[in-house]
Amino acid sequence: MASEEEVWDRGLQSERTRLAWVRTAVALATGGLGATGLSARHGLPALAVAAFALAALCGGVLLIRTRVRFRRVQAALHGGRPLDPGLDVVLAWLGVLGVVAGALTFVFTVR
Repeated sequence: MASEEEVWDRGLQSERTRLAWVRTAVALATGGLGATGLSARHGLPALAVAAFALAALCGGVLLIRTRVRFRRVQAALHGGRPLDPGLDVVLAWLGVLGVVAGALTFVFTVR
């Protein structure tokens, strides 16, 4: 039977975290861009267009910052330090709130 130390790989946790952040960023960026285009073409209020554009922008910035975040996670994991979530969590929440605001604007204006 292998000990826990042999099974545990120090790089896999941060790699899975990185992939989750990439999926989140790509979903925000592509979904935000698509929704921005659709809402602009179909004459939705500017609030919906701006909210979806904010989501796309947050997703794009998160995607760019993925490499920096991965390095910070690796350094914290190998150094035994806790990880400060920092700006990335704020950007993810802003993007999600942008999608929600755009969707609510869509629901309440389209009849």
